Formats: sequence, structure tokens, C-alpha cells
Amino acid sequence: MTGASRGPEGFAEFVRDRYTALVRHGAILTGDPGHGEDLAQEALVKTYRAWRRLHPDGDPEAYTRRVMVRAAWRAGRRLWRGEVPTEAPPERAGSDPYDGADTAHLVLQALRTLPAQQRVVLVLRYWGGLSEQEIAADLGCSVGTVKSRASRAVATLRRGGGPLADAFVTADIR
Repeated sequence: MTGASRGPEGFAEFVRDRYTALVRHGAILTGDPGHGEDLAQEALVKTYRAWRRLHPDGDPEAYTRRVMVRAAWRAGRRLWRGEVPTEAPPERAGSDPYDGADTAHLVLQALRTLPAQQRVVLVLRYWGGLSEQEIAADLGCSVGTVKSRASRAVATLRRGGGPLADAFVTADIR
């Protein structure tokens, strides 16, 4: 430890350097920038607890992302999610830093239409570039589950006719 206020050596630097990317990863996993930031922060708490195992020889970012993916996957299993999204929030505290960056807003909007587990599989497959076997191993499920979630998600996006409807026309979904 370098001091009570700084935490373990290297952790503050890791958070400073990777926080924005982790929040973006969380936003795409959850379909919402606010929930994505919550997911990143919860994962960083777990990373902090495991820091001695992860630093300097481990891969703290991979660990943090895996914690985030598993938490987003588990969220899809909950019957009640606690919050019900509305068409537009009653008030906005400030502008969304992710709005208008390019197509990010449109992608998030399309991903929000999917159940959490379908969204997680699509994000890992197409944004994370993982194979179906790697996704199944990360999530602790069968390859068949990964395939069916991806297939249902793509079918939903195609039917929705939104900005991602044509993105998966030639996608390899086996």
C-alpha cells in the first residue's frame, strides 16, 4: 500500500487510465450510459479487492471486464429489475457525453430493445470479437445457449427495422 488515501500501488493509475473505456463497455452491455457507469464502478470495487492477485503480473482490465459481463448476464435472469425506463426522463441534469459521438447513440438505442442476456451475447460476439466458445466459457453456459441468444437478438433487431436492421443481414450466426 502506498497510503490509505491512494489504495494499492497502481490501482489509482489503472482507474484513471481505463475508467472511460470501462464505462463505455458497461454502457454497451447494459444499453444505458448511467447503468454502464454503475456496472463499471461495481466491477472496480471487486477489482480493488482482487488487486493484489492482479497487479503487477495479472490483467486487471480483463478481470474487470469479465466481472462486468457476468453482472450484466445475471441482470438478465432477474424477474424484476427495479427500474422501469420511460420514453424521456422528466429532467436532464446535463448533456450525455456519448450522444452524437457517431452512431453510438443509435446502437445503444437498438441494443436497449433486447433482453439483457441477448444484448450481452451480441456485445461480446460482435463488439468484443469473441467466439461462441469463448462467450460460453466466460458466461458459464453452453455454446447452444450463446447461439440461441444471438439468433434471437439478431432476429429482433432485423424485425425492429431500426439502424441495426441491415447490419446483420450477412452476419455469420452459427
